[in-house]
Parts: sequence; C-alpha cells; structure tokens
Amino acid sequence: MAGYYFSREPEDVPFVKTKNRLIQTQIPAPGSVEILEKLDKYESRSMHGQLPLVWDRAVGHSIYDHADNKWIDFTSMIFVANVGHANERVISGVEAAIHKPILGCYAYPNAIRAEYLERLVQFAGNNFEKAFLLSAGTEATEAAFKLMKMHGQKTGKSKNVVIAVSGNWHGRTLGAQMLSDNKSQKAWVSHMQSDILHIDFPYPWSLGDQNSISFLTDSLAKLEEIGISLRDDVAGIMLETFQGWGAIFYPKEYVQELRRICDENGVLLCFDEMQSGFGRTGKNFGYEHYGVDADLICCGKGMGGGFPISGVIGKAAIMDLPEIGNMSSTHSGNPVMCAAGLAVLEEIDEKNLIYESERKGLILHRQLQELKSDYPDLISGIYGIGMIASIVFSDPITGKPNSEFVSHVAEKCMQKGLLVVHTGRESIKIGPPLTISDEALLEGISVIREAIRESLK
Repeated sequence: MAGYYFSREPEDVPFVKTKNRLIQTQIPAPGSVEILEKLDKYESRSMHGQLPLVWDRAVGHSIYDHADNKWIDFTSMIFVANVGHANERVISGVEAAIHKPILGCYAYPNAIRAEYLERLVQFAGNNFEKAFLLSAGTEATEAAFKLMKMHGQKTGKSKNVVIAVSGNWHGRTLGAQMLSDNKSQKAWVSHMQSDILHIDFPYPWSLGDQNSISFLTDSLAKLEEIGISLRDDVAGIMLETFQGWGAIFYPKEYVQELRRICDENGVLLCFDEMQSGFGRTGKNFGYEHYGVDADLICCGKGMGGGFPISGVIGKAAIMDLPEIGNMSSTHSGNPVMCAAGLAVLEEIDEKNLIYESERKGLILHRQLQELKSDYPDLISGIYGIGMIASIVFSDPITGKPNSEFVSHVAEKCMQKGLLVVHTGRESIKIGPPLTISDEALLEGISVIREAIRESLK
C-alpha cells in the first residue's frame, strides 16, 4: 500500500443520495485531516495507508463518518463483520457478559467458555473434537505451527519441517511471518528457520498446459532435491484456504492430492481460515469446497463479529499434545469474547447465513463476470467463491499488473459511497457482510462499474 498516496485534502465530489449511500460533503469530509494528523503524530505509521475514510460508526452493511456520509461496506472490516456491523445479537450477548459482571478470568473455568467451545466444535463439523481459544489470528497460526511440530516430533525425531505456500499470508508475529512468504514483510527476521519451507502456489497462469497434480508433484520433488523427505522430515503443511490478495482458490484436485500425500506420509494438513471462515464462502469453512478433511483449522476475523477472538480447532489427539499449562494465554477464552463468538454462531444459524452467503455469492459473481466481459482487456480475472471476490486488473497494452489504476478505482469508489478492499496490488477485493441486502449488493457493483469507467477517462 505504500506505493500509492491517497489525498487527504477534502475534494469536491458529486453528491449522492440513495437508500444505501449518502455523500453530502467534500470527501474526505472536512475535519478528517485533523484526525489523520493526530494519528500521524501519536500512532506507529505501520497502521496507516488505508483510504482516508474516518469511521464514526458502522451498522449492518453501512459505514458512517462524522459528517453522516454513508458508505456501502464491501470490506466487512476486512472480513470480520460477517454477521453485519454492530449486530444486535452480538451486542446483547456482550452486554449480558459485561453486566454479569465478568470481564476476564484467565484460565479459570467459566460457563460461557464451556458453552461456546461446545457450539464452536459442533459448528466445525464431525472431524473436530477440541479447540484452543486466543485473541488474534496470528496467535492461532503460531499455535497451529507449534501443534504440527509437536505432532511431528512425537512420530519421528527429525520430523520438524512445516511446508507453507508462496504468497499465502498467516500473520505478523515471528512464526507466522516466516510461514508467510512476503519477503519484504519479513525482512526484519535475521535468521530464517530452516524447518519452514515453501512450495509454489498453483496460479491459473502458472499452470499453463500442466495439470495441478503434476504441478504439485514437481513442487514437492524440489524439496526432495534438497534432501527433504515427506515421510521422515515433514510434520505439517499449512495452506491459506485461498490466496489472500486475489481470493484465488486452489484447484480442487490439487488439495485432494495433497490430502492423499499427507495421509500417506503421516503429515498434518492445516488450513488458515481467517478470511474464509464463518460462512464467508457459502460453507461453514472455506476448505470444505475442496472435499477433504482438515487436521487443524485456524480461525479468527468473522469469529467474533467485531470482537477480538481467534482459535485453533482439531482432533483431541493433536489438541492435547501440549501438557497442562504449556499452551495458554492471559485472554484465552475471555468470557466477553466467548459471548460474542456464541452470538455469531447463533446469528449464522438463525439467519441461515451459510445459505445466504452462497445465494448472494452467485449474484455477486454473476455481476462481476458481466463486468469482466465489458472490459476483457482491462480485467484479467474474477476470483473467489460465495461472498468473497476479487477483480484482478492488467494493463490493456502491456498485459502487466495494473496496481496504480486499481488504486484510482478504489479511491473513486470511496468518493461515490462504496468502500472496497484496497490491496495495494493489481486487485480489488470484495467481501460485504453476509447480511447485506440484494439491493445494496447490486448497487455496490454498479458503483464499481462507474468508478472503472470514470477512471479510464
């Protein structure tokens, strides 16, 4: 995101007034600069670089600033507000916990944690038996990394290697950064662990005429060439359920073959479900689209409906590998966060949001494919499943990634009352709350169409 600077100066834009959007001032709204400058002064700059929309409140699928301008939210706070912003059931659950009152209890037992864990494991499906709760997604991937290595060490002395995939993203703490393969983001790590290795992601354009299974075979053969044996050395494989920046899923047969190879060699298969969990893809968890079982899943974001809770879910034999006290955290199973998580599961169930995500996802992707057909030289791909999608742009003349144009489109969308995910790359990502109305969903796509047309001018 550092490559493009969004202007903070209020700019005259056409006013907009619909049921779902309201732009009635300059954008950013007057008064935004002062707030942004205060953040510049007192906050680490690592938090900065987003579109200059200063949030005042967010409800349902709408975001408001202090001037009461109103945006359709196609970000869900980066895939957190699956059940909608300020969901009433979530607020009620949290209020009840606060007024009990019980704000925390460390690792001491509490009833709401017991109830939530039971519901969470049931929601995950028959393949899972236990969960470990944390506060942030990166903690969950660290915990899964630890569990995979402990499982490997139990079955073989040298079975310490964890394989991850190039381009996948797993968080910002040390282990998660090394599992991720963004070299610039982990340049601060002076000593890379030799027991974390990467294989290439099977992008559609990388496969060419090759099928994905032979692509996987070739990737794993490269590990064998440097002396890594799947049976003797590899403890686990970590996949982000889809390639984050472009919502690009693996070919189904690729993951199925990987599952077979893992079973054959005693390797755990773990899915990072931060962005894809809790109904986002029209399934409870995104990995289900591959038709395989997972040994571990890492989850967060949509798990708490806006409250910070994350977790790892797996079979008891894996989850119980750490001794008592060996894997705990001050805020693990915080009762207020558990109340929020329980409310999210209840809302997903009662509002039938898994089905709604699948149904609305068909609408979303049909509209985006029509958009692609209107701009075949500009839009190189539409990716995603359910209520997660990306529009990938390329330069019509050179065919190369077109990140600067994408930034113009994202900024134009903001000026028109729509917030999209600005990835800083050649993609715009889209992930509205699963509760969004069909009308607002279609209106948001029409805004993207307008923004592309005006940016081309």
